Amino acid sequence: MSTSRSLIQAEASASLRAARYHQRKRLNRVALTLSLAAMFFGVFWLIWILWETLRLGLSGLSLTLFTEMTPAPNEEGGLANALWGSLVMVLLATFVGTPIGVMAGVYLAEYDRRGWLASSTRFVNDILLSAPSIVIGLFVYGVVVVRMHSFSGLAGVVALALIVIPVVIRTTENMLLLVPAGLREAAYALGTPKWKVISLVTLRAARAGVITGVLLAVARIAGETAPLLFTALNNQFWNADITKPMASLPVTIFKFAMSPYENWQRLAWAGVFLITLAVLGLNILARVLTRQK
Repeated sequence: MSTSRSLIQAEASASLRAARYHQRKRLNRVALTLSLAAMFFGVFWLIWILWETLRLGLSGLSLTLFTEMTPAPNEEGGLANALWGSLVMVLLATFVGTPIGVMAGVYLAEYDRRGWLASSTRFVNDILLSAPSIVIGLFVYGVVVVRMHSFSGLAGVVALALIVIPVVIRTTENMLLLVPAGLREAAYALGTPKWKVISLVTLRAARAGVITGVLLAVARIAGETAPLLFTALNNQFWNADITKPMASLPVTIFKFAMSPYENWQRLAWAGVFLITLAVLGLNILARVLTRQK
C-alpha cells in the first residue's frame, strides 16, 4: 500500500515538474521572440537611417565642401567654416573638461568614497548626466552670453565642457574602482606615496577605460546642436576668434536642412554624413580600446 502511494506521489511530482518545464519553455520562447522582434525593429531603422545618410550624403561630397565657406541661397559653397568651428570648440571643450573630470573621478574613487562631499558630487554629477543639453545651453547663455553681451565660441566651449565633465567623471571613477585592491596594497607595501600609486599604478591600469570615456564624451558633444544655438549661434564666414559668434557643423546642418534651398539641403546631408562618420569612428575606437584592455 505504501509502495503504491509512493509511486503515485512520484508520478505526480514528475508530471508537475514536466508541466513547469514546459511552461518555462513556452515563456522562454515568447521572451526570445519579443527580444528578437525588438532587435530587428531597431536594426531596421538604424540601417534605413544609415542608408539615407550614405545615399544623400555621398552625393554632396566634393573638394569645395572642405575649402569654401557656407554659401548664400542657390550659390555654390562648402562647410569649411562650420567644420573649423566644430573642430575648435570640441577640442577646446575636451581640453578643458577632461582634466577636471579625471581629477574629480580620482578623488571620488581614491580619496573619499563614502564622505558627504563625494555623495553630493555624485548626486550633482548624475543630474548633469541626465540633464537635457538645451538646459545647459540656457544656463551658459545666462551666465556667459548675457554678461559678455554677445554670442561667442567661448560660450560654446563652456557649454560643451559642461557636457564632457560628468561623462568623464563617471567613467574615470568606475574604471578606477575596477582596479584590483592588491595592486594598490603592493605599491603601498613598497613605501610608495599615494599620489604615485594613483598616477603610476591605478591610472595606468585603468587608462584604456578612461580614454574610452573621453572618446565617448567627444562623440556626444560632436553632434550637440541645442547648446550651441544659445551660445556660439552661427557665422556665415570664417572666424578664428572664439570671442565672436562661430559656426558649427550641427547648427549649420539644422539651419540648412530646414531651408527650402536645394544647395543648402545638399550641404546639410553632406554634413550629416561627415558627423555620422566621425561619431561612428570614435565609438568604434572606444570599443577597440575596451576590448584590448
